[in-house]
Amino acid sequence: MDILQLKQEVIEYSKKIGIDKIGFTSASPFEELKARLIRQQELGYQSGFEEPDIEKRTNPQALMPGAQSIIAIALAYPSKLKNAPRSTREERRGLFARASWGEDYHRVLRDRLQKLEVFLAEKVPGAKLQSMVDTGELSDRAVAERAGIGWSGKNCAIITPEFGSYVYLGEMITNIPFEPDTPIEDQCGSCRACLDACPTGALVQGGQINAQQCVSFLTQTKDFLPEEFRTNIGNRLYGCDSCQTACPKNKGVDFHFHEEMEPNPEVVKPLLKPLLSIGNREFKETFGTLSGSWRGKKPIQRNAIIALGHFKDRTALPELTKVLKEDPRPVLRGTAAWAIGKIGNIEAIPILEDAKRREKDEQVLEEIEKGLNMLMV
Repeated sequence: MDILQLKQEVIEYSKKIGIDKIGFTSASPFEELKARLIRQQELGYQSGFEEPDIEKRTNPQALMPGAQSIIAIALAYPSKLKNAPRSTREERRGLFARASWGEDYHRVLRDRLQKLEVFLAEKVPGAKLQSMVDTGELSDRAVAERAGIGWSGKNCAIITPEFGSYVYLGEMITNIPFEPDTPIEDQCGSCRACLDACPTGALVQGGQINAQQCVSFLTQTKDFLPEEFRTNIGNRLYGCDSCQTACPKNKGVDFHFHEEMEPNPEVVKPLLKPLLSIGNREFKETFGTLSGSWRGKKPIQRNAIIALGHFKDRTALPELTKVLKEDPRPVLRGTAAWAIGKIGNIEAIPILEDAKRREKDEQVLEEIEKGLNMLMV
């Protein structure tokens, strides 16, 4: 078998099936990454969503004995929302991060990787092939960096020369010994735009992030959001793009190559008040195809309540009051109490005092007190 010719055929085929960039690297362990991950664990900087086994995250052989290569792929996604609906004083809107626009990227990349697997299986009968996207064990960014897809920016995202950091990443481990590509040299230089733009200071330094403070992570949690971060959330319902939009390498970057990735403006920038009472079925029908729906509706609703407080939207008091009185979930009741206090309308005092008399949950009572204290200032 001519491996060099096969590699070229894979590259040509990848273009036909809608892969925007492809790279190859060895299946040797990611020793530098391993050291960084151990340090992240020691500092308590991990989100908890990652694969906990560092050996699996850094050693392809632990996932596929006999692995010789990894194929990395990247698909560019849009950064500009066409025909974006306006957020008005009485109809405030939230926002899903760009990585959650369109169809869930896990499905899109798995489709491309599956087609690539079929192609390789036909070319090399008996070849071992194992694909993964994001939720797999390996670090997508580490693989992409070593495969020459892009360099790892100070914002911890892979930045490509062609598409900036607006790319989805996936990879395939194989026992086919492809020749590795050359990594791209770091081009961030002395720039620190992303570090300065981070709303919570989660970017500790270039290339190091405290995931526990990252707004993107915080929007995906299900418990009460620590009060110190609520102002930082703004109207974000899922994810955060601040470190990407601030990056000079993303200036003017906006690609619309894939129909599946085109966002529905009303879905990715939805009205906030209707989210507070949305049912499970309607939530699934409206948001179920977005990657941002993976944690269910509770975090989205909590974030919508915080956003209404952020906007000081007095028109939302009836909806917030209903949540405070009737919602069975303490996190939503308590967050609604905080938002009512944040809005600061004098008519909110009796609403919170009434809730205080009826409420049994200690955490909710604490949030009611926070709301009342804001109103008494």
